[in-house]
Amino acid sequence: MPDAEDVRRIALSLPDTTEKVAWSMPTFRVAGKMFATLPEEETSLAVRCPKEERDELVLAEPEKFWIADHEANFAWVRARLAALDGEDELRDILADSWRQAAPIRLLEEHPDLGVPQNG
Repeated sequence: MPDAEDVRRIALSLPDTTEKVAWSMPTFRVAGKMFATLPEEETSLAVRCPKEERDELVLAEPEKFWIADHEANFAWVRARLAALDGEDELRDILADSWRQAAPIRLLEEHPDLGVPQNG
């Protein structure tokens, strides 16, 4: 089961990522743009997610994903760390969110980063 330290280690391994405390919680940013946070006493993870995909995730796996009330109008979703299927799923979630926030320059330098591995 992944925990907050796994989130921190994986997030900070992504190119040009920094950690900054904001709203009394750790946030992770690529080139200054936030792509993940550790809210709820660091037992969950908030990441960027297009609204259509977010709604599908929440419907398909409500024990794992939910939408915080104050984020309902934004393209963010929450994931319970204890419900994730290990580090591979956590890495995929973080890398996908990183891709949504990363500048084109970084996306071009790391074309395979965040693309789910089918295997």
